[in-house]
Amino acid sequence: MKRNFTWTIISSVAVMLVALSLYVNKMTTEVPLSNEQLKDKGLYLIEPARNLGLFNLMDSNGNEFLPESFKGKWNILFFGFTFCPDICPITMSMLSRIEKGLDLEEQDKIRIFLVTVDPDRDSPNQLKVYLKNFSENFIGLTGGLDQIYNFATRVNAPFTPIKNSKDPYYTVDHTGSIILIDPEGNYAGFFRAPHNQDNIKKAILDIVSRS
Repeated sequence: MKRNFTWTIISSVAVMLVALSLYVNKMTTEVPLSNEQLKDKGLYLIEPARNLGLFNLMDSNGNEFLPESFKGKWNILFFGFTFCPDICPITMSMLSRIEKGLDLEEQDKIRIFLVTVDPDRDSPNQLKVYLKNFSENFIGLTGGLDQIYNFATRVNAPFTPIKNSKDPYYTVDHTGSIILIDPEGNYAGFFRAPHNQDNIKKAILDIVSRS
């Protein structure tokens, strides 16, 4: 009788522990953010995500970069240029801090790009040297001005093209938005400026956790 009573207590305690574990797991599992919550963090999703169409660019290692090159990971793009005096280094520094704040598994799910709006000055090597100031993992994209402009237009990243300027210190007007391309290679959304580092990081973590 005593043995049966002891086993009853042990069984009851085990059931309670399992129930408690399930409850704690439910409470600690993060629920995906809603679109409105993502907007509060500056991320505006495009639904459905848009096909990028065709383009032919070159990355900072001198390799051809096509639409399918985006596939497999979440891609975070900023359109700027290496001679940019303010918003570009500020934004790339922020993205560098975000990247460094992710664990290795999270980092492996994303790629961060600087797409130049100044291909006359931004060669693949110029981009590569510049981006090393922020992260060894960052990738630069350049190409023909028409190719870049058409690509930028498809992802709502407008800029004012400048070609063959005689002023060596010219600047290029461009968007401050950060563009998001999904692992299928489609335009999935954008972060509207001004940017908040913590909000962008939380939104990125939410998005990559779904894939």
